[in-house]
Amino acid sequence: MIQPVRLALALVLAWEAATPAMAAQEERAKRDRAVFVANSPADALPVVRVAHDTPTLFLFPAPINRKTLTFDESRIRVLDAGERSVIVQPVADLPEGERYEVGVFFADGRAPSRAAFSLVTDPTEVDTRIDVQRPDPMDIACPIDVPRMPRPEDFVLLGYVDKDGVTATPIKLRADSERGFSVISAMAYRGQGWVLVDATIRNHPGRAPWVPREAMLTGRAGLPLRARIVTVDAGAFVPGGFGRILAVAETTQLSNGPVYTLEVVGDGRTLMIPNVRLPKAVSGGTP
Repeated sequence: MIQPVRLALALVLAWEAATPAMAAQEERAKRDRAVFVANSPADALPVVRVAHDTPTLFLFPAPINRKTLTFDESRIRVLDAGERSVIVQPVADLPEGERYEVGVFFADGRAPSRAAFSLVTDPTEVDTRIDVQRPDPMDIACPIDVPRMPRPEDFVLLGYVDKDGVTATPIKLRADSERGFSVISAMAYRGQGWVLVDATIRNHPGRAPWVPREAMLTGRAGLPLRARIVTVDAGAFVPGGFGRILAVAETTQLSNGPVYTLEVVGDGRTLMIPNVRLPKAVSGGTP
């Protein structure tokens, strides 16, 4: 009876002696790599290998907007986020075939404006440091610039919408035969730090094609406020045709008066939309 006990004890001791060696053999190789971010939404996200027992450091070539950092909190922990760095670590090794995205916007807004990565767990390797590379603007095909489709969470992460939401007021429709325009529909919107006028315009028949160039909001008091203008459809507003314009301005420079005139300067003519009542800033949100 003594011999089997001694044999079992010898096997246990041998296993315990072999375990550290086996663990060492199975330890993942640690890698430092440079990774280029995707140029466009059509490009596949770069893959980064992570492990539950090893933090992974991302170093960015430009400041990032930490408020825009997105990740699945149930699977990924963000240990630290700095001006140009993010440290992540999975809660547990990710199952084979599963990938989780981590993304963040650059603070400068230059294309590509967002850096995103697909996290996986590899049984043999783990990335301990990722030097994020951004393609040079000359390396990006021009003039094609395909932005990433915005998602609802982007507006909150970027601070454009807060607990107070967005308010809106209609703008009175009008026809201006002297200048050759009619306002077909128009609304004014207000969110966190911004106001926006959305107007559909008709260029009267017999008038020259018109391209909007600059926009200005002028109140009854204070200095005129330059607005950024966006045209939905490329090209000129043709005679007898319709076009849509968006005029966006920051509220930090708005005067106290609620009524403004939107002035849009274009080729040879200026569109005037008076009595633009911007929504009031609200507080408290909707329960």
